[in-house]
Amino acid sequence: MPRKLFLSLLLALFALAGCGREDPRAQLDAAVKQLQDNLEAKNSGAVINQLAGDFRANGEFDRDWARRTMALLFLRHQQVKVILLRSTSQLDPTYPNRGHTDAQVALTGAENLIPDSAGHYSVKLEWWRDGAQWKLARLDWQ
Repeated sequence: MPRKLFLSLLLALFALAGCGREDPRAQLDAAVKQLQDNLEAKNSGAVINQLAGDFRANGEFDRDWARRTMALLFLRHQQVKVILLRSTSQLDPTYPNRGHTDAQVALTGAENLIPDSAGHYSVKLEWWRDGAQWKLARLDWQ
């Protein structure tokens, strides 16, 4: 009986030790979810905090562009929603401090913004690990 108790306690200890540390992939998935939540809440300050210092969108736009675009979009279109339809994330096998997310995103409630479109976009995000946090460094869409 004491041997079974000892093994049970040992297994429980290992299980708890594993729960205390999140692996980088789980943290990346959490960063993607946090970005979605921040966009849906129209919390542009929190979104900006998730961007890397040298953030670039489509190779030419920076953090200031992101701030201005969100301000305009959220003020002008009160009912705009950013909906994550599907996403897959993976860690870069070459650079452990980089991750990639491919997502399908829909914009709704902004008919004047996208008049002849369903507002469906394919988005590629590149994340860079900054300490314990993932920061969005690159954003490209089609």
